[in-house]
Amino acid sequence: MTTDQVKRQFRERGTTFTEWAATHGFDRNDVYRVLNGQLKGNYGKGHDIAVKLGLKPDPALEKQAA
Repeated sequence: MTTDQVKRQFRERGTTFTEWAATHGFDRNDVYRVLNGQLKGNYGKGHDIAVKLGLKPDPALEKQAA
């Protein structure tokens, strides 16, 4: 999924990124950074956020499938 698709889904659901961040235990600024490309999501918190948002595949699920 792309960042534009994620943003569209949030708009369609009427959910804010701040609400989503609080629900999932992330800092809202980190969520915005991932969505705007400032945090690449290659490791750490950025990666966790990207996986939860559906921008990257979940490595745990990939291991199970193998």
